[in-house]
Amino acid sequence: MTAIRKVLITEFGDVDVLRVVDDVCPPPPSGQIQIAVEYAGFNGADINMRKGIYPFQKKAPLTPGYCLVGTVHANGEGCSLFKPGDIVCVMTKYDAEAELVNQPEKYCVKVLDGVDNKQATPLVCDWATAYEMVTLTAKVSKGQRVFVHGISGAVGFAIMRLSRLRGAEVYGTASERNHDTIRAYGATPFVYTDKKWIEKMKGLGGAHVVFDPLGFESFDASYSILATKGPLVAYGNNKGNLNVLTSKRTTFYGISRDSSTYKSSLEALLDMAKDGTIKVPIRDVWDLEDIKTAHKQ
Repeated sequence: MTAIRKVLITEFGDVDVLRVVDDVCPPPPSGQIQIAVEYAGFNGADINMRKGIYPFQKKAPLTPGYCLVGTVHANGEGCSLFKPGDIVCVMTKYDAEAELVNQPEKYCVKVLDGVDNKQATPLVCDWATAYEMVTLTAKVSKGQRVFVHGISGAVGFAIMRLSRLRGAEVYGTASERNHDTIRAYGATPFVYTDKKWIEKMKGLGGAHVVFDPLGFESFDASYSILATKGPLVAYGNNKGNLNVLTSKRTTFYGISRDSSTYKSSLEALLDMAKDGTIKVPIRDVWDLEDIKTAHKQ
């Protein structure tokens, strides 16, 4: 047993339910490796888990943290893919916000030499979500018009960048303070609330695909700008709100490390990070002990 510090959501609620507590990490069981965590991803899933509204989440108390990058500390019985000292990344869904964790070897992916560990961290969840929606779900291609709600968010930004790399025209909604940044990447931003994006997209002939994390209340407007055969790809925290009665194509995407494409998608993103094709804007980095500060941002 090794003494560790970890984040604990003691019950669902505001930031006051968060604690950083002492615990122990046992030796890795058969089929698992022990990882010393360098970075754990932090995104909207952490906040929604704290509130108790993330789809299908387990009950509190729980340790959050959807993904991590760290150093292999020890191998459990039967594990031989990695050696102590190797840098790996893994999607965890829970438990990443700790100093030391045990994870199944089969879900871990080696971080390539030349890839910054901090850059690798958001690839595991946010960028992998975007990558699979763009390449596998919507199959975005050159010349298509793509519309992204929340285009300045972590997943939305990744959808924008990956769609642009595939030659698509990208449009989307975001707070006005982020519009200059979005334009700098070759996309066209709109303010969601004034609805001018609806008229603009209809005038262009509609979007070939709309990516929408907002939920049922925005779906009718999103459907209205779709070209005849275009799909709406819903993701994030709106799974319970899907309008299954619509005649429009609607797909809900949810990422899973049990997917047959989990490793190949992550490896493709690591390759892109290594050769400089993509660079993730990291907004903030917090120490484990400052978890409440992260949740207040």
